[in-house]
Amino acid sequence: MTTSTPLDRRAVVARLLQDRKNLVAISSLGSATYDLAAAGDHPRNFYLWGAMGGAADIGLGLAIAQPNLPVLVLMGDGEALMGMGAFATIAQQMPKNLSIVILDNGLYGETGAQASHTANATDLAAVAAACGIPETEVIEDEASLAQIAQRINATGEGPAVFVIRIDGAEQPRCLPSRDGVMLKARLRQELGFESM
Repeated sequence: MTTSTPLDRRAVVARLLQDRKNLVAISSLGSATYDLAAAGDHPRNFYLWGAMGGAADIGLGLAIAQPNLPVLVLMGDGEALMGMGAFATIAQQMPKNLSIVILDNGLYGETGAQASHTANATDLAAVAAACGIPETEVIEDEASLAQIAQRINATGEGPAVFVIRIDGAEQPRCLPSRDGVMLKARLRQELGFESM
């Protein structure tokens, strides 16, 4: 991890979504979902409550199916570590509309704040780059965060993986709906598809 002061996770997610346009945001289970909901529930938010390690794969599927729609996957470092193989598959598919933001506090926050691999030697941006992701960056300051907030609303430049160094402070849980059928139907309706 870095020696600079990590960013506040809730402020980071709020800033990323502040100028949201038609972005679809998929959040992994745990804190990423709480942070996305705290930034404001939206019909283009798709919250995951399970399937740890699968958020990037779901984002990839949506990005391939909807190539003109910007897709954001918001996940923690634990989720990214569990699903690292997704980076290789994303690099094979090269969806130009997919951005992955990893909120990296170097902790497994949902299981007791044990140190994760990123607290030591594992560099998730380097892993993504080694898998073939063309754009990777570690974000540690507000100026870079503002650029990423603009970037995630664009299509035609991806895929990209941004690792944002956040603090490990526990935040109040903001729990969105856990009704997966409703969340799926809401997103489909928002994108102009019939409910299934």
